[in-house]
Amino acid sequence: MWLFVAFIAVPIIEIALFIQVGGLIGLWPTLAIVILTAIIGTSMMRAQGRMALGNLRNSFERLDDPSEPLAHGAMILLAGALLLTPGFFTDAVGFSLLLPPVRAAVLAYAKKRVTVAQFQMGPQPGAGFPGGDPFSPDRPANTEPAPDDVIEGEFTELPQGKSPNHPGSGWTKH
Repeated sequence: MWLFVAFIAVPIIEIALFIQVGGLIGLWPTLAIVILTAIIGTSMMRAQGRMALGNLRNSFERLDDPSEPLAHGAMILLAGALLLTPGFFTDAVGFSLLLPPVRAAVLAYAKKRVTVAQFQMGPQPGAGFPGGDPFSPDRPANTEPAPDDVIEGEFTELPQGKSPNHPGSGWTKH
């Protein structure tokens, strides 16, 4: 429902603003402002995007929760799309999303409305193994594997050495 209202309301707001601004300052200055805001917004989006990507990389290195840098990156991406859309209303919303305090407020509002049921970083010990982790140091050394621990597979024995006419892979010097 909200998406439908946005698809109807945003173009009406943009048309009204174009008529008002164009009537005040004229056609060419209005078009120049629209183009100038797209250029300035794109450069700001690139700078903010690089910073958000750095924050995301740092959160992965520290094994922190990456949801906040991801949310900031998504809002920066949305801001870029809004800034490239011609119009004064979309430019105002796009420029506001490029401001870190505005993004923090939007994220705080979203955190109040979203409930996270479970969050874990990395695999848990024994995950994916029916009898527990077979590589666990707590597992006794002389125990036979359970029937579920056996993994079947096929193999082919390769001859030792290369044949004299082997061309090589091209990745190493022979």
